[in-house]
Amino acid sequence: PAENTIVFGLAEGKVRLANTKNNKSSTIYGTDSYVVSLASNVSGKGILSGHADGTIVRFFFDDEGSGESQGKLVMHPCPPYALAWALNSIVAAGCDKKIVAYGKEGNVIQTFDYSRDSSEKEFTTAAASPGGQAVVIGSYDRLRVLNWSPRRGAWEEAKPKEIPHLYTITSLAWKRDGSRICAGTLCGGVEQFDCCLRRSIYKNKFEMTYVGPSQVRERPITQCPLVKMRPSLKLRVFEVLCAISFFPAHNLSPVFLDCSLCVIALQVAWQGSGGNEKFFFDNENVSWMGQGATLSFLSNNSVRINERQQRGVEENKRLAYLIDIKTIATVDLVGNYSVGTVSHDSKIDWLELNETGHKLLFRDKKMRLQLYDIGSSTKTTILNYCSYVQWVPGSDVVVAQSRNNLCIWYNIDAPERVTMFPLKGDVVNLERNDGKTEVIVSEGVNTVSYTLDEGLIEFGTAIDDEDYHRATAFLETLEMSTETEAMWKTLSKLALEARQLHIAERCFAALGNVAKARFLHETNAIADQAAQEHGGDGTDHYLVRARLAMLDKNYKLAEMIFLEQNATEEAMDMYQELHMWDECIVVAEAKGHPMLDKLRRGYYQWLLDTQQEEKAGEVQEGQGDYLAAVSLYLRAGLPAKAARLAMNRDELMTNGDVINRISTALIRGELFEQAGDLFEKVGNARKALECYCKGNAFLKAVELARLAFPAEVVKLEEAWGDHLVQQKQLDAAINHYIEARCSIKAIEAALGARQWKKAIYILDLQDKQTAAKYYPKIAQHYAALQEYQIAEELYIKGDQTKDAIDMYTQAGLWEQAHKLAIKCMSQEDVSVLYITQAQEMEKQGKYKEAERLYITVDEPDLAITMYKKCKMYDEMVRLVAKYHKDLLSDTHLHLGKELEVEGRLQEAEYHYLEAKDWKATVNMYRVNDMWEEAYRVAKAHGGANSYKHVAYMWAKSLGGEAAVKLLSKFGLLEMAIDHAADSGVFEFAFELARLSMKQKMPEIHLKYAMFLEDEGKFEEAEAEFIKAGKPKEAVLMFVHNQNWDAAQRVAEAHDPDSVADVLVGQARFAFEHREFQKAEAFLLRAQRPELAIKYYKEADMWSEALRICKEYVPGRLEELQKECGREAAKKGSGGTEGLLEQAREWEQAGEYARAVDCYLKVQDSSNSVLMEKYYLPLQAAELYLNMDLIREAIDAFIEGEEWSKAKRVAKELDPRYGEYVDQRYKEHLKNQGKVDSLVGVDVMAALDMYAEQEQWEKCLEVAAKQNYKVLHKYVALYATHLIREGSWDKALSLYVQHGAPVNPQNFNIYKRLFVEMVNAPGLNCAEAYPSWADLRDVLFSLCENLVKSSEVNTPAHAEFETMLLISHYYATRSAAQGVKQLDTVAARLSISLLRHTDLLPADKAFYEAGIAAKAVNWENMAFIFLNRFLDFSDAIEEGNLDALDHSDFQSTDIPFEVPLPAHQHVPEEKREEVRDWVLTMSMDQRLEQVLPQDERDTYEASLVAAGTGVHSMPCVLTGYPVLRNKIEFKRPGREANKDTWNKFLMAVKTSHSPACQDVLKFLSQWCGGLPSTSFSFQ
Repeated sequence: PAENTIVFGLAEGKVRLANTKNNKSSTIYGTDSYVVSLASNVSGKGILSGHADGTIVRFFFDDEGSGESQGKLVMHPCPPYALAWALNSIVAAGCDKKIVAYGKEGNVIQTFDYSRDSSEKEFTTAAASPGGQAVVIGSYDRLRVLNWSPRRGAWEEAKPKEIPHLYTITSLAWKRDGSRICAGTLCGGVEQFDCCLRRSIYKNKFEMTYVGPSQVRERPITQCPLVKMRPSLKLRVFEVLCAISFFPAHNLSPVFLDCSLCVIALQVAWQGSGGNEKFFFDNENVSWMGQGATLSFLSNNSVRINERQQRGVEENKRLAYLIDIKTIATVDLVGNYSVGTVSHDSKIDWLELNETGHKLLFRDKKMRLQLYDIGSSTKTTILNYCSYVQWVPGSDVVVAQSRNNLCIWYNIDAPERVTMFPLKGDVVNLERNDGKTEVIVSEGVNTVSYTLDEGLIEFGTAIDDEDYHRATAFLETLEMSTETEAMWKTLSKLALEARQLHIAERCFAALGNVAKARFLHETNAIADQAAQEHGGDGTDHYLVRARLAMLDKNYKLAEMIFLEQNATEEAMDMYQELHMWDECIVVAEAKGHPMLDKLRRGYYQWLLDTQQEEKAGEVQEGQGDYLAAVSLYLRAGLPAKAARLAMNRDELMTNGDVINRISTALIRGELFEQAGDLFEKVGNARKALECYCKGNAFLKAVELARLAFPAEVVKLEEAWGDHLVQQKQLDAAINHYIEARCSIKAIEAALGARQWKKAIYILDLQDKQTAAKYYPKIAQHYAALQEYQIAEELYIKGDQTKDAIDMYTQAGLWEQAHKLAIKCMSQEDVSVLYITQAQEMEKQGKYKEAERLYITVDEPDLAITMYKKCKMYDEMVRLVAKYHKDLLSDTHLHLGKELEVEGRLQEAEYHYLEAKDWKATVNMYRVNDMWEEAYRVAKAHGGANSYKHVAYMWAKSLGGEAAVKLLSKFGLLEMAIDHAADSGVFEFAFELARLSMKQKMPEIHLKYAMFLEDEGKFEEAEAEFIKAGKPKEAVLMFVHNQNWDAAQRVAEAHDPDSVADVLVGQARFAFEHREFQKAEAFLLRAQRPELAIKYYKEADMWSEALRICKEYVPGRLEELQKECGREAAKKGSGGTEGLLEQAREWEQAGEYARAVDCYLKVQDSSNSVLMEKYYLPLQAAELYLNMDLIREAIDAFIEGEEWSKAKRVAKELDPRYGEYVDQRYKEHLKNQGKVDSLVGVDVMAALDMYAEQEQWEKCLEVAAKQNYKVLHKYVALYATHLIREGSWDKALSLYVQHGAPVNPQNFNIYKRLFVEMVNAPGLNCAEAYPSWADLRDVLFSLCENLVKSSEVNTPAHAEFETMLLISHYYATRSAAQGVKQLDTVAARLSISLLRHTDLLPADKAFYEAGIAAKAVNWENMAFIFLNRFLDFSDAIEEGNLDALDHSDFQSTDIPFEVPLPAHQHVPEEKREEVRDWVLTMSMDQRLEQVLPQDERDTYEASLVAAGTGVHSMPCVLTGYPVLRNKIEFKRPGREANKDTWNKFLMAVKTSHSPACQDVLKFLSQWCGGLPSTSFSFQ
């Protein structure tokens, strides 16, 4: 918002203001939600913050009179990650794919919705142009631009910018002139885009680029670019500015111009210069340009131009600038010369000269504040941490902030004297107005000012003005303090320089420097006297000038002043007083002073008196008295100096006494090297060698030994190497050890000196055993340098291959590590190593590295599982596609389901479609009410009509007008109506037709009527037929169903033409039932006598046909008589049968007279038997009836086997005889064996007869037509019959077919079926699954029925539940035996069955469990179970269980009390095989004859914990206890071990075993549904 400030947001919801100048920050406001975005307004004086809960907050530093509110402004529907504050509105966008423009008070102005655009992703960032007229919003691979239209007062969307493969845009920033925008991407790229509204050519000279309504860039067409920016000016102003003739002047191309209106620097370059000039306008008095190499590195500068006039100085122009990031140069611009260069050890980030240009302050990146005095070229650190610093205007006072302290230097000449005050906030500015200086401090939202001591500042001003009397007067008023003391010192120095000696004397007196005050007092007295004698102020007197030079310690100047005045004595006295004898003697010699010798003697004596023997020795040496000099040097404790002198003078070398004295002193002073030189000089080699060795001067010792003692050279080289090692000069020691043949020491020295190649060279020359321990150390160095090949070779040389593997492992070079590992490790160890490492990588989130490890050891399944666990589905699918292509489709399907559950529908869609299961995708979207997506998928991936079906379902979900509009849009309205009607959804069909296509209503009513007819709802169908205008169809319906009354009613009411059809239908029905008189009556009513004739003819009732013809159609009588004759002639004797048949027909119809006439027509004498059989009983019956002898007539009919006549007579004349006739008829049928006919009379008798005759299929068929109870009575009889015959499997199939009712009389049958099956041989195999599944399903059906009956929770119910569990275990075992991966599941089931040996044959159960355990190499359990089997086998032979030992099964749930099997269930040869194996294993010492235990310290298959008695649930797949990591089903008490469950699911998917799939189907029913399937390759 302002210079040197930054606004930033925090995760905790605070928005803070950071001041870059003082490196401090403060909180502006706080919220409770994570800050996701920030934006400032065009002027930079207001900010917006977007938060994770959707809140947008506004804050103004200065509302510029707008009066707009602050605080919470808007609640956006999603986190506004993209937020921009434009000129007229606020634009926000986020993950809901909508861009919303809000007004100044938060009202919604516009919304741009892209949520239906599948190619659009969430919006991530936004930026408003500097002019606020445009907003750019970034998303995935796309930039969207909104331009403000002042005319419409709304945002207009420009064409989006698509950039393929750019990926998500994370940040946007405009160039300050609005001409370009930069976009940063998720992948680290930064892209720049040119932005303009339009371009035009101005006077054929300049190209004008309009980057906004108030912004233009202008570039000469033929020259280099010029950018002119006017963000706050209207275009007409700009045109006026352009009219100024800047360009032609001085043959210039674009130049740098300063616009006083907008304070913007304009860059100018001219031909031939390369365009590298830069101009600076930040100083009020000067504009500065850097060109070419002169100031090419100028990045920060300070310039002072006559800012504070000094006495005697007319021009003062100085510049300080950086010539590189660590070096400052200062230049005097008047004389054009350098006045100083400052080199620093850290990057400099701020510098400033004081107003006089004599002192420089600068700060580095470590926040250290430095003061550089240009005059003395001294640099001083005055603060170790500085966040703010500034010179006080008009003075040399410095104000700075160091953390929580305000630091003030009122006298910068004494930087150690600093005044400090504690602060609570941050210094932001320094103001000096009207004789008052204030430091402005920001304390959060408040601003506080601290006033400086103006008096102290005034002192500095007086000093600058050289008004030292005023400065003294000011200091006189102050008490002594550190600041005051510093000012007195400064004043004293300046007063001396200005020769104001009285002021200087007062200063030193104030400072307590008595010596200088006294000295100046004397000097002032001399000056005053000289002033009286010669005039002036007396400071020009030579004595005054000399004394001031002495005070300044410039003794040479004082000497020169004295000698100029020929005051030799005074000069010599000065030197003698200062004990500067050498200078004094030099002056005496130069002037030929007569006291020279005396002076020298006095000097020598003074040296001796003051014990300066060394200086005295030098004096004697200079005078040629070498013996005296040696003596003096030795007295002074300087034997080395004496030795040097002796070795240079031959006369001393021959003096043995002198040499002895010197050597003794040297040895005593441990100056062995000099002693050695001395001994060597006098020829004492042995003594010299000893001294050299003691003094560690091995170079001289070795050189001497090579000449005098060659045998000791090797020993000396080793000692030399040891000495160098002690001195940490390991590099130098290596060669000496090599010379001394000390290889081990040479190697260690090389390692210590990090001379790795030299160490390897030496090691290669050693034997393997010696070198082996050093190679790994060198290898570690090369491993650190990532030179792994060399390191590997060294590790191998050092027999540390494992370390080489670890090196490659830590470096992530798994292929190299694996290549090396397989050479020296077993495959199993390699796998364990890599899998462990991969799991560590997985924990650290280094999934790619973990994957590489898994793949290296051929464990892609573990990598797949890892990615699945981390929900990195793309990586998971990639590996499945590569290593399990056959499972790819299943994987996609599974992932689709998981993602659907998580609500990640688009991702789920991708996986469903990859699995080629578009229907699942459509269903997913349908369930989530996302019909548009469902329709899109169906149209793109489904069949020709699938999308139509989806559209239909969509419309159905909408209903009403919406459905009609939707179907009309897709052109599927008529099709949908037809489909709804054809599908039986008539309500929807009626709704659609009523709203849109009323002409289809009759058609729908017709279809609905036909549907109702099929459903048997005839009355409702009748109404619909009538609504459809099809009453005839209703008539035909009733005719078809022989509902004649209804048919007649409808026909008469709605379709009179159909009445005849009804009568014809009734007649046909009567003819079929041989009710000829009724039929004839109906046809005559229908006026259809021709049909009656036709039906009589078809029935061979010619006489009736002739009668009807004669009565109603006489015209056809002759034709019919001829046809009758032809028919009789054709039949011949058969005609007699025809007459007899007709006679019988008349009989049945009760027309006895006509029947007799017909019989009499039979002329064939061979038919006397027929006459007796039919005619005589009829005659007798006729007579009995005429005599009202009903019983006798009935008996006559029965005798003639005319049962229907007998029944009819009984029914019509005496109903009491009905039962008598029925009883005689049953006896007749039984005697004749006509069971089929008996069914119609007495079903139960017929069923009993079928059962007696063992016609079971017919029996069950007839029973099934009766009722459920009758059926199951005969099912039970048949099952009992089958069980007796040993066909229990057929009996079981009966109950599979007909169900298992809860009938207590059947319970024994069910139990017998169970017992027969568990005792049956040959069922321990995969092929037996159908049988076990049948038993299981029957028992499941029974148990489900028991739950709903009164037998629930009875002992019988509990027993059948146990039988169901056992049969489930047997069935699952058979299914598992068919799949190799499930062999352990089958074994566990056999073992779990042992806890039910109270219901199972114990010998068979233990045999099967033992064999199963043996098959999967569980030898301990196999041995114990088979041993138990042999015990049972022996007990069966003996006939009792008394000898059985139960010790192996203590604390288990395997029962001890079990029934003794009646016979052996295992053949003899199998028993012998078991005996042999058990005997063999009992000899094996490795075999532990105990059952395996789990974490409960209990037998692993036991459901009851031994110590606590806690009962665990059995796994539904193995029967083993479920302890942890379990899957729970909906039905209580049903659980599964998760690992076993996943393993079973995977086996089902890979093997596609129908048996295993059926097990899952059963579990779904038994357990109340399956859990959501998890996917694992383990």
